[in-house]
Amino acid sequence: MNKPAVVLLGFVVAVGVVSAGGAWYTGKQLEPVLQTAVQDANKELQRSMAGVDGTVALELVSLDRGLFSSTAHYRLKGQGSFFGEQNPNPELLIVDHIEHGPLPFSRLVSLKWLPVMATSHYALEKNATTEKWFAAAKDVSPLKGVANIGYSRSVSGNLELLPLEFKDETASVNFSGLNLDFDSTAEGKKVKVDGYMNSLKLAVVDANGAPFDAEFAGLTVASNLEKSTFGFYTGQNTIELTDTKLTFGPQKAVMTLKGFEQKDTSEVKDNNMSGRVDYKIDEIGYQGKPVGSAAMALSVKNIDVPSGLLLTKLYQDKMQPVQAAAAAGQPVPELQLTEAEQALAEANVGQLLAAKPHVALENLSLKTTHGESKFNLVLDLAKPTSMELPPVELGKQMVALLDANLTLSKPMIADVAALQAQVGGVTDPKAIEQQSQMASEMVSGMAVGTQLATLVGSDVVSKLHYANNEVTFNGQKMTVEQFIGFVMSKVGAVGGAQ
Repeated sequence: MNKPAVVLLGFVVAVGVVSAGGAWYTGKQLEPVLQTAVQDANKELQRSMAGVDGTVALELVSLDRGLFSSTAHYRLKGQGSFFGEQNPNPELLIVDHIEHGPLPFSRLVSLKWLPVMATSHYALEKNATTEKWFAAAKDVSPLKGVANIGYSRSVSGNLELLPLEFKDETASVNFSGLNLDFDSTAEGKKVKVDGYMNSLKLAVVDANGAPFDAEFAGLTVASNLEKSTFGFYTGQNTIELTDTKLTFGPQKAVMTLKGFEQKDTSEVKDNNMSGRVDYKIDEIGYQGKPVGSAAMALSVKNIDVPSGLLLTKLYQDKMQPVQAAAAAGQPVPELQLTEAEQALAEANVGQLLAAKPHVALENLSLKTTHGESKFNLVLDLAKPTSMELPPVELGKQMVALLDANLTLSKPMIADVAALQAQVGGVTDPKAIEQQSQMASEMVSGMAVGTQLATLVGSDVVSKLHYANNEVTFNGQKMTVEQFIGFVMSKVGAVGGAQ
């Protein structure tokens, strides 16, 4: 035997010894690792189901341990009105074929030689809950994946939803499948997810016989998250959808969206949370005609997390019996707080306001061929001296800053009115032009005539600023009481005219 062959043989023998020894060790250590993973999963499930009338729990049903591999069976059980009347206790069964480390065979043949504790090949099993799902996937497991468990308890792998086709008297589904790659550190402290779906088509008919169709194409998702000390995740999420088509109503109206994107970021620092979310749609269409593009941006700062979590839990606890009664078709109970709950709520509202939360609608805009309309709002809150103050005085102290700006483009209003006329069956260009101009002038005339807005060029503009107990509305300074009286008189005049 030549020297290279001897070296190769020695390497193969060494790999076999290490793998066999590691596999035996993994087999011994696997069950406590899985039980810990199940406990961690149940904590997250409990957190995600907070506030609804329902529970979800995962359990390790069995573990058949071997030298080089083991087989585990899990049960995921749901219970409560959250899951509906038809299947109030859904149950999913999952089978998991686990190759022991440090060098599972499937990783060796794919030239992935980094040692791992185990490689898991999991798949959904058929039962009464999932038999229709299996049928739609041509009787193969519609959900499967691979997870590599590191010795640090990190997990990386892939989850796949297989293509589906389903149709009955009231609904049909055509799904191309979805593929997700994930990477998680121990206990899910840091998580990354990337996924893609080619297409999803839904068609349903409601109880009144009205059809609704939805088509989605080119879905991309990406998340980079880290678990905060409070248990929830912060970080970055991105969702992109290339094309959307919605068909609805007796006339089968069609709305199309191209280039939808959502990006959000969040972080927690010194018990305060901040974050923002941005939306955009590159192209909006209706009945085959272009409408324009749209965007929205929201942001928050200085949100006190402990008080926010406590108020959220209090609300969720009070809503559970309401949801249960509604699901059972019973009279909805009245929401009432005990004296202790009322005191707790007031104390935490005060703590929340003491952090001086900041909320902003940074941009809400619609852009058409000839114009763009925008709205933005900034609101800073503060803790009042007492929550028992008269409403106006309470509002003065609670609102530290309010700044709102609205710009309505007359050409944009005309574009939207022209589209409405065309969709309504008007084909004469002169008639369309006349209707669009009338709509534009009517909106601007009402806004300016009531003194709720001013005309700046071709834009109808309204500006409101409040700080230090003083209101500036469209350039006019006044007290809070004067502003309230002014707005009420104008609203009353508009209502009386109608």
